[in-house]
Amino acid sequence: MKLIKHIYLLLFFIYPFFLFSVDVNFQVRDYPNDDGRRLLITYDESVLQAESVLIYRSFDGEEYEFWLENPESNTLIDEFDDFIKNPVHYRLVLMPVLDDINQIPYALDFADSATPKAQWFNRSRIPLLLLLILFCGTIVYYITLSGKGKEFYIRKINGLEAMDEAVGRATEMGRPILFVPGISDISDMQTIAALTILGKLAEKVAEYHSKIIVPCRNSLVMAAARDIVKESYLKAGSADEFNADHIFYLTDDQFGYVAGIDGIMIREKPATNFFLGGFWAESLILAETGFSIGAIQISGTANAAQIPFFVAACDYTLIGEELFAASAYLSNNPQQIGSLKGQDFGKIVVIVLIVLGVLLEMCGITAFKAFFTG
Repeated sequence: MKLIKHIYLLLFFIYPFFLFSVDVNFQVRDYPNDDGRRLLITYDESVLQAESVLIYRSFDGEEYEFWLENPESNTLIDEFDDFIKNPVHYRLVLMPVLDDINQIPYALDFADSATPKAQWFNRSRIPLLLLLILFCGTIVYYITLSGKGKEFYIRKINGLEAMDEAVGRATEMGRPILFVPGISDISDMQTIAALTILGKLAEKVAEYHSKIIVPCRNSLVMAAARDIVKESYLKAGSADEFNADHIFYLTDDQFGYVAGIDGIMIREKPATNFFLGGFWAESLILAETGFSIGAIQISGTANAAQIPFFVAACDYTLIGEELFAASAYLSNNPQQIGSLKGQDFGKIVVIVLIVLGVLLEMCGITAFKAFFTG
């Protein structure tokens, strides 16, 4: 009986060594182009389905272990951020799938030890760097040309062309102009673009000696709007007509703000409404109320889902990037116009690259896609 037990024990310890003749190509290495918090495990899945990987972590002269259950080839060890710490050293052991859960697991293969390392530069981002250099260089080039007196064609934007007409109509009717700078805060580019337009509009209002009302949802937007309108009145030589009370704070609540603006429209009956900036679910509510009082309405937002509502209920709508181009359109500043021209060039390049990439993919040529995807 003792002899039989010894034979079973001998077979148990010898059996794993027969499996070493099957090369599963088990490897672990540092993941390239990262911050030093990843390791990459690879092995031949057609030869073996692994149940787990036992990872030994060497740190401060001691070894700790943890398990990666059911790994697949090309597994990234980034789930254990508490364990992946540079310059911790790792040794990995591959364990096979077990038919009997009570069977003692044994090591099938050992990988070389690895240490995750941080790279200084992500080489997969080189195509993005080249495009960035191209776009920035183009913008600088066009700004330089514009500064030297070169004139560039800017497509006519009807909503901005109608600004003089809107202000003149309000003046003739003796009714105010309502300007709503959206519901976003001062950090939103849409709000900044809206305030830029407000500055040009306020100059026209001051020249025509009319009245402008600017209700704000955010206190910082209110402060910025007051300064902009005050400066516009100074430029127009009508500083004594500026009234800070016409630029005021309503509430931070989204629909409370909308209800307040609707009340202003019903009471004041403005001749012209400007809805410019970031708008969401409240866009149609505002536009419908303005339409009901017969006001000329000029709107604009970069939120694509809200543009159809403005188009349906407003006389003029700045669509998407027309809102951001308004400052260059109104000011004729060489730097802004040159920047706008350079950005348009960049858009053309992107469109060409997309079309070219699609055509090459349809022809089965994948090198172009691989260059940009790393």
